[in-house]
Amino acid sequence: MARRWHHHVYVIALSPDVLYEPRFRKSNPDYVTGKPCVYVGMTGLNPDLRFDKHKAGIQANKFAQQYGLRLMPELYAMYNPMPYRGASEMEVELAIALREAGYGVWQA
Repeated sequence: MARRWHHHVYVIALSPDVLYEPRFRKSNPDYVTGKPCVYVGMTGLNPDLRFDKHKAGIQANKFAQQYGLRLMPELYAMYNPMPYRGASEMEVELAIALREAGYGVWQA
């Protein structure tokens, strides 16, 4: 019996105020002014539920909790769902691609 894939990559839009965080700024030296700032992650949960957990402070990333505005499914929905290994690799690849496109990116 084949196992059902249930892992997802997701992207959270962050408030531009995250740019005042020195760690975020240092991680994005090639950030293009005006481009979105985002958090990229992966989960075995539904991305909506994972976003709610970030905002509630449950296993939350600081930037996603404090600056998270909304999910950006237009950047990740086409990849989901996938196996764990695929999600782990896609998280890194998606973060790299967005950073190369000038986005401010924080990746778990």
